[in-house]
Formats: sequence, structure tokens, C-alpha cells
Amino acid sequence: MPKLGMEPIRKAALVSATIDEIGRAGSLDVTVAQIARRAGMSSALAHHYFGSKEQIFLAAMRHVLTLYGAEVRGALVAAEGPRGRLQAVVRASFAPTSFRREVIGAWLNFYVLAQTVPEASRLLSIYQRRLRSNLVHALRPLVGARAGALADALGALIDGVYIREALGGGAPDGAAAAQVVLDFVDAELAGRANAKG
Repeated sequence: MPKLGMEPIRKAALVSATIDEIGRAGSLDVTVAQIARRAGMSSALAHHYFGSKEQIFLAAMRHVLTLYGAEVRGALVAAEGPRGRLQAVVRASFAPTSFRREVIGAWLNFYVLAQTVPEASRLLSIYQRRLRSNLVHALRPLVGARAGALADALGALIDGVYIREALGGGAPDGAAAAQVVLDFVDAELAGRANAKG
């Protein structure tokens, strides 16, 4: 008989194990048995809680997106002015909760899954819209009507840094990754200032 109150703990363990296993494998080519073993439970229990490997992975990405959203909100609370908000969103995109080897691997596989699984596509679309909205809000006072186009470029650059990191080796450096994006922003803003002058 299952222990009362254990379901949330076991689900959280499965979510964490899913991220770790995908990060280790570098792909979605992991089994529910591997995930369950890492979480310290049977594959039957994992299937009971989630139904399928796809549902476990979607739960893991919901968890990743929840942590990312909390990171952005926390960074924005402390930000001052449009430029501070922009820097906060970029730095939150590369915070340690998101920019670590296992989570980077999960993100890369999430993009692949979103091509064929409607629920993954929906989650990805929500993430992209929120990122764009936060960037546009910060950029509008700085670049006016160009805010949408520049937000799209920054979103693509953030994705590109994740892809480059997924294909590289070594420990991810979130501060250096954020600086790549912020240097691009600085160059864009400097170019705009020079064009006005």
C-alpha cells in the first residue's frame, strides 16, 4: 500500500532523475527503467505517476520552466530601469538553476520534442512568448519601435548560446554566456546612439 504524502516527493524525484538521465545521455534515448532506478523506485511506480516517458519528460520541462520563471521574476524585482531589467532577464536566462549541463541537455531535447509533440510545442511557445514579452518591455524605452526585432534577435542569441554549450565540453559558465548576449546588446545600443549623433 502506498505511503500517504509520498506522491509529490516521488514525482519530484522522478523529475530530477529525468533531467539527470537526459543530461547524461545527451538525448531522449533513456528508458523509464533508467529514470526510475536513478530516482530509487520501480519503473511500474514511475508509469503509475506519469503514464509514459514523454509525460515524465514534459513534467521535467514544466519544472525547469517554473524554476526559470521564478529566476526571472526574482531578478526583475531587484532591477532598476529599462537597462537593468534587460540585464536581469538575460542573466536569469543563464542562472545556475537553468545553465547546468543536465538542464542544457534537457532544453536541447525539448526543442527537438516540440517539433512532433503538441504539448511540448505549447510549452515552448509559452516560454518564447514570455521571454519576448520581458525583452520587449525592457527594450522599448531604449530602442523604441525596434524593440520587437531586437527582442527576437536576443531570443535567438540566447537559444544559440544554449546550443553551442550543449555541443561543447567542460562546465557551463553562465556569467560568460550572459556576457556574450549583453555585449551584443551594448553593441546594438551603441550603434543606435552613433546613428542619432
